[in-house]
Amino acid sequence: MSDIEIARAANKKPIQEIGAKLGIPSEDLLPFGHDKAKVSAEFIKAQADKEDGKLILVTAINPTPAGEGKTTTTVGLGDGLNAIGKNACICIREASLGPNFGMKGGAAGGGYAQVVPMEDMNLHFTGDFHAITSAHSLLAAMIDNHIYWGNEQEIDLRRVAWRRVVDMNDRALRNINVSLGGVANGFPREGGFDITVASEVMAILCLANDLADLQKRLGDMIVAYRRDRSPVYCRDIKADGAMTVLLQQAMQPNLVQTLENNPAFVHGGPFANIAHGCNSVVATKTALKLADYVVTEAGFGADLGAEKFLNIKCRKAGLSPDAVVIVATVRAMKMNGGVKKDDLGAENVAAVKEGCANLGRHIENIQKFGVPAVVAINHFVTDTEAEVQAVKDYVKDMGAEAVLAQHWEKGSEGTKELATRVCAIIDEGKSDYAPLYKDELSLFTKIETVAKEIYRADEVIADAKIRNQLKDWEEQGYGNLPVCMAKTQYSFTTDPTLRGAPTGHSVPIREVRLSAGAGFVVVVCGDIMTMPGLPRKPAAESIHINDAGQIEGLF
Repeated sequence: MSDIEIARAANKKPIQEIGAKLGIPSEDLLPFGHDKAKVSAEFIKAQADKEDGKLILVTAINPTPAGEGKTTTTVGLGDGLNAIGKNACICIREASLGPNFGMKGGAAGGGYAQVVPMEDMNLHFTGDFHAITSAHSLLAAMIDNHIYWGNEQEIDLRRVAWRRVVDMNDRALRNINVSLGGVANGFPREGGFDITVASEVMAILCLANDLADLQKRLGDMIVAYRRDRSPVYCRDIKADGAMTVLLQQAMQPNLVQTLENNPAFVHGGPFANIAHGCNSVVATKTALKLADYVVTEAGFGADLGAEKFLNIKCRKAGLSPDAVVIVATVRAMKMNGGVKKDDLGAENVAAVKEGCANLGRHIENIQKFGVPAVVAINHFVTDTEAEVQAVKDYVKDMGAEAVLAQHWEKGSEGTKELATRVCAIIDEGKSDYAPLYKDELSLFTKIETVAKEIYRADEVIADAKIRNQLKDWEEQGYGNLPVCMAKTQYSFTTDPTLRGAPTGHSVPIREVRLSAGAGFVVVVCGDIMTMPGLPRKPAAESIHINDAGQIEGLF
């Protein structure tokens, strides 16, 4: 059966039963239908004194067209932990409409390791992304309205930093002119759109601890600059209160279930290449209070998602992961070893060994954070024993361990071994997590640290304008912030075609953006876009409602 057919056949339980597994009373659930609900802020606040469970991060090698199955493995591991008698919960991100209708597809797992209801999760879900888009748009409207009615804050129209957003891949909106059409429409200026998941509002929602923290962070956002280069904040426009109202319900984590009726929090969804790529802090912290083991994921490869999880999210939220699972596939190893996608079905142990360099680089990088790593080999039916063994042998030589995981085909039965090994590693207590760089380093040194330590670049290329901008922010008191690198997910370099583990390359910085409310500096590298475009044949062309009233083509 296809993923969507498996999801439709799921034997879902009422969401109140799923909440009861975590000790959440039905009165603290805000139901959205029968199979999803938000958890009340009052209940979350009441859990503050409980001891935290163990935190497991699932990451992956750099994505390839062969597919790695990181979310699938996250779900499978959560189910596997429950199957061996552990009280476990998973935390993943919500799906963005843009990639759903573009090329990436859905984000709810696959095979017999899925989160349901799959269609709802990949579409409007509980409306969180709409709320974020609306809050972002309200601020944009209020900025231009402020300028129209006299510009009391003396905003320099050439230095309005707040762009607009829409949750869709629409390249035509990347750069636009606004306020055209005469006096009644305001003062014309250049503007542009990013995708909603790149919005600083999204980042803030995913890093805030509660509504009070949310409003403070929103107020701290820099929206424009005056002629003297002094910043104009969101609170100067008096938009932070109304934005918080729009986001009040969106701040509450969403509870759903896996195919095996285990609890899953699905909340927030910043991109991992152009944002920090992790689900919300409030969902992760809530899960840690309610479960003994929490399995979460970070987007794309470990050089992006895991690096930001460990350098930004854990640093900001005071989290300390106990283990990291790196997802790899034999198919992807062969592709990194030079095999074309059409030839992946044929055994090629030599190519597997050649392609393992990419996996090895990620293992080394995770070890730099002081967290033990285990590799999950996401099994495909075309994998041979010799190929799987080649990966295991390589990983063993790296001082780590690789475990075959067959969750796509067998559900929790296929991840019991992985779950058992992860628990054993955690019980050994070897995690000594620490971020890669200290707060007091300069912003440019932090950028160089990530580029050289994680990407293995020789140098960072940045012109005087970018370097001076970083120094200005340091003088304004923002020098202690972490950096959020925005680069291609397909390579350790800024060239998406360079697979494997390249060295001797440069990282060119195109621009830097200060996310003062979220609390990091976005560093845009190479040709990465904060508003993706649709492919030549977008997935939307195949999505429709069939004669039975069911959605087809979504996944």
